[in-house]
Amino acid sequence: MPTATLAIFIAFALLLLALAWASRTIGLLIQEIVYRLTGSGDMAMVILFLVYLPGIFLHEVSHWTMAKLLGLKTGKFRVWPQKKGKYIGMGSVTVNRGGTVRDSLVGMAPLLAGSALVALIAGEVFGADQLAGVWAQGNAWDVVSSIFDALGRQQDGLVWAWAIFAIANAMMPSASDREPLKMLVLYLVVVGSLYILLDSSGQLFLQAAAWLAGPTRLLVSALIFTLVIDGVILALLYTLQIVVATLQRR
Repeated sequence: MPTATLAIFIAFALLLLALAWASRTIGLLIQEIVYRLTGSGDMAMVILFLVYLPGIFLHEVSHWTMAKLLGLKTGKFRVWPQKKGKYIGMGSVTVNRGGTVRDSLVGMAPLLAGSALVALIAGEVFGADQLAGVWAQGNAWDVVSSIFDALGRQQDGLVWAWAIFAIANAMMPSASDREPLKMLVLYLVVVGSLYILLDSSGQLFLQAAAWLAGPTRLLVSALIFTLVIDGVILALLYTLQIVVATLQRR
């Protein structure tokens, strides 16, 4: 596999992991700050829900739509925060089981739909499709400055930035979404092993990688754009956390 193509896939995996960490950290910080200010766990839960509302709605609609496309029966549809033991559920869709593959597709639907929509908004509204190339040149400041320039050029840039932020940070699979993926990964390992035995040249794999490199490059640019927004939000939240904690100690 060409080095540039391999680098794109590695970058995508690392950025997705970074987004998962940023999403979890932002959620915890928002809840902590709101709880410190109000003393209400329910208020913290509702504020977090409102911050992520567009993404939460898309998350649940994606589950429902994928289930319908795969012929699975759906039941109760909820978009509202609800405590589940130590965790908070922002929404849910009841879907009948359909086997490992179909259940995995339903579980991954928010990530697939969210990634596509974030890439579309970042590319069409902000022209972020070239960020992967800028980032590959090793100049992080050029990436950050180009993102802020793009935000400043759009009259409704902050609204679109919030849409990207909410969708990207709410699209990650929940624990229940990831459950059927364990068996699917096992199946893929078996199929991959058989493929290596049957096609030692790896030509089909290289062709598939070349075909996927273009869309993955767009996703890398969208994730870079998203993580810069997340970085700004994290900086603000950490600052607010320190201010609130300092005021409460007085």
